[in-house]
Amino acid sequence: MNIVVNEELKAYIDPLTPEEHEALERSILAEGCRDALVLWGDVLVDGHNRYGICQKHGLPFQTVQNTRFKSIDDVHLWMIDQHLGRRSISDFLRGVLALRKKDIVDEQRARAMATPASSSDAPFDVDTPAAEAPADAPAMPPQAPMNSREAIAKAARLSSNQVGMIEKIQKQAAPELVAAVKSGVISINTAAAVATLPAEEQVFAANAGKDELKQAAKRVRESKKKPREESAESDSDESQDTPDATQLLVQRVAELTAENEALRKEVAELRAQLGQ
Repeated sequence: MNIVVNEELKAYIDPLTPEEHEALERSILAEGCRDALVLWGDVLVDGHNRYGICQKHGLPFQTVQNTRFKSIDDVHLWMIDQHLGRRSISDFLRGVLALRKKDIVDEQRARAMATPASSSDAPFDVDTPAAEAPADAPAMPPQAPMNSREAIAKAARLSSNQVGMIEKIQKQAAPELVAAVKSGVISINTAAAVATLPAEEQVFAANAGKDELKQAAKRVRESKKKPREESAESDSDESQDTPDATQLLVQRVAELTAENEALRKEVAELRAQLGQ
């Protein structure tokens, strides 16, 4: 059997850690390759690690064709959904995959609106041969639009806030910082805070390790908290220094009352003098 390993598809999902790969290898050596490899024509779509282990040890394996793939986008979306359905992947990778899915769905919808349905499939690389599907083979079901952060969060089974932080990390984080959050050295929250720093500070913190990354995140949060506290204190001082309308009115009434009392005393004194 001629199985083609496409490096782009192999790298599309983050690889297993060494520990995860060793555990999979032990399982296959003990129980065999229980799950069939998924092919698109000759191209291996799912099961790269299992295929490599079976090749290494000369073990048999089964394959299955997915004839519903009509384009490389279909392949990518299927791979993403397969991994989003697994419990073992990290929250960060889950968010990355959901955001990647949104981009593909958006591009598909844009192409569908711009071109006739018969030519709306995404082009694929000439080195990625498609399976010869029967003419009546069902296509992949259409994907629901992901027009909001809430929709992305639902696909990733995360909170909207977590998705926002992952977007910030993807846009602003240095590669060293991304590697730290991918490996689980730091949390998404910590990485998002550090990602607001200049790139050289991010790299320094990432190279220094977990403790320095946490300290950097703490400094970022404190620097944001301080202006808010100063602003609140300033507002409080102004409110204390500047009396409101009620205070002014009470003060004026007291002044008029005192003046009225003084006038009464003067009148009483004058009457007393005249009476003498």
